[in-house]
Amino acid sequence: MRLTVVGCSGSAPGPVSPASCYLVEQDGFSLVLDLGNGAFGSLLALSDPASVDAVYLSHLHADHCLDVAPFIVWHRYSGQSAPTAVPLYAPVGADRRLSVAYGPDDGSIEDVFDVTPIGPGTWALGPFEVSTARTAHPVECYAVRLTAGGRSLVYTGDTGPSEAVVALARGADVLLSEAAFPEAPDLPPGLHLTGRQAGEHAAAAGVGRLLITHVPAWVDADTQLAAAREVFPAAELARHAAVYDI
Repeated sequence: MRLTVVGCSGSAPGPVSPASCYLVEQDGFSLVLDLGNGAFGSLLALSDPASVDAVYLSHLHADHCLDVAPFIVWHRYSGQSAPTAVPLYAPVGADRRLSVAYGPDDGSIEDVFDVTPIGPGTWALGPFEVSTARTAHPVECYAVRLTAGGRSLVYTGDTGPSEAVVALARGADVLLSEAAFPEAPDLPPGLHLTGRQAGEHAAAAGVGRLLITHVPAWVDADTQLAAAREVFPAAELARHAAVYDI
C-alpha cells in the first residue's frame, strides 16, 4: 500500500501545502481520501486524475471536500476523463452539498460521481477492506481504516478525543492522525486533537507508526510533533508530496 500526501494543511490551505487530500494506491487501484481546498492542483502534479478509481470524503467541511468542484470541471471539460462516473463515498447529503459548491444552477453531479452515503460499517472497495467509525466532530465525520495485502492504514479525518477512533485504529500499521489544536486551556470539546492527544490515541491503539497531519498554518507543526513523541516516539510529520510505503 502506498500513501501520497497531496495536501496536509489543517482547516485551510497553507503556504506550503493545500488542505487535506491523500492518495492511497494498492494493486493498481487509486483511492483519494478527501479533496480539501487547493488540493486538486497538487493532485494534478502528483497523479493523473483519470487514474482515480474512487473518492472518499470523511466529512463535508470545506478543507476536506471543496476541491470536488475543480474535479468536476476537469471531468466535464478536460476531454481526458473516463466516460463512467467515479464512485464517491461520503456522508449523507454530499450530493446536494457538492452540487451547490460547484454552482447553484448546476443541479446534479451524477455525470461525474456515483455517490454512496456512508455510516459506520465495513465494505469492499477495489483491493481494500474499508471500515469506518464516527468521530468526535461537530458535523458527521467518519474515520476510515483501509486494509489490503496484510497491511492497514487508518485516517482519522477530523476528530476530538474518541474511543471509537482508537478502536478502529487498533493494531494498524500506520495512523494518519489530525493534530490541529495547540496545547492550550479551555479548548472546545469534540472538535480536534492536540499533538499529545494524537500520540495518546496511537499508543492506546498500539499502531506501528503515527503520521501527524492537519496542522493549521498558524500552529507550529514541530511543537505538535514533539508533544506527540512524548507519549508515542514513532511519530513524524506528514509532509506535502511525501510518499510512504506501508
